[in-house]
Amino acid sequence: MKKNIFTICLMLAGCSILTAEDHPTKTLVPLTERVNVQADSARTSQVIDNVWVAVGTNKEHAIQRDFTRPFQGEASYRFELREDDNTLEGYAKGETKGRAEFSYCYATSADFANLPADTYRKAQITKTVYHHGKGACPQGSSRDYEFSVYIPSNLDQQVATIFAQWHGMPDRTLVQTPEGVVKKLTIDEFLELEQRTIFKKNVGHEKVPRLDKQGKPMKDKQGNPIYQAGKENGWLVEQGGYPPLAFGFSGGWFYIKANSDRRWLTDKDDRCNANPEKATVMKPVTSTYKASTIAHKIPFAEFPKDCWVTFRIHIDWTVYGKEAETIVKPGMLDVQMDYADQGKTLSRHIVDNEEILIGRNDDDGYYFKFGIYRVGNSTVPVCYNLAGYSEK
Repeated sequence: MKKNIFTICLMLAGCSILTAEDHPTKTLVPLTERVNVQADSARTSQVIDNVWVAVGTNKEHAIQRDFTRPFQGEASYRFELREDDNTLEGYAKGETKGRAEFSYCYATSADFANLPADTYRKAQITKTVYHHGKGACPQGSSRDYEFSVYIPSNLDQQVATIFAQWHGMPDRTLVQTPEGVVKKLTIDEFLELEQRTIFKKNVGHEKVPRLDKQGKPMKDKQGNPIYQAGKENGWLVEQGGYPPLAFGFSGGWFYIKANSDRRWLTDKDDRCNANPEKATVMKPVTSTYKASTIAHKIPFAEFPKDCWVTFRIHIDWTVYGKEAETIVKPGMLDVQMDYADQGKTLSRHIVDNEEILIGRNDDDGYYFKFGIYRVGNSTVPVCYNLAGYSEK
């Protein structure tokens, strides 16, 4: 008899597979392994379906394989954040945000196997481990994406969540000196800077030994000195900014937002970011270097509920002028939304090949994540399912 096989963990060698029959009493299977894709490689046990790694809170309810809500005959992924699940600092002082997501981009130890022995250590310090792995879309390229989301009718319309987003891949060797000079360091030059600097987000601080109550330097379990951030030392480092493309809900609206930043070193104090409640569709909110555009929005009440909604997206990423901080070629965005209503398949062309500024002025490109990214200090509970991702 033919089985429906649901992969729990695909091992790179000796594939480990669990089926619904392996969990006769379980309809939800927690996925609790997490990876810091910027600073760590993924172990084989942390790779989900040979496609994803998970980031964010690792509570059992946060990410689960859902056998009760299949997509095209296979289990989907259920994401949930409860009221007290925010674990990250928000953009504004005192704000919090929460995360439980899959990242399509990550690296494994195999990606470093044929590289110099110190490559991985250097990538950890520069937070570019994932640059060596799979899942990145090159800067200025074109790509097609597809994924599906299931929004239950009991989801609170006041949720503030991004369920799909494309991220830039900032290069932390791009810095600004205390004298205000923006320049790109070699990796070894950055490692030398890191010896005397702790970066909190994008701001450099003096690296100060941590002392115990007796005034003696503290050490970790391996006997290495422990440091803490002292006063700011004038250095800034490239950290990135708002996602170049996001699908989400905010203030009672479903929205698609495209962001662009042509500055070579991102200005983190520039909070140019279109508000889905207030912004006009396809009318960018702009600052000197940034543009933020609501490409589409509809009231939350009009978004299809209790069914699978499939998005098909084509993106021509904007081409930037690197150090010249120019727009060489604008981008383009096309989005189709398909879903079933009373037995009929409906297809809506919600963003029709619109010229748009979309991307970041980085050397490297973009990568996809989906799940829950709860923002704006919201603690409204969020729960929905995602499935069916592909890109080409």
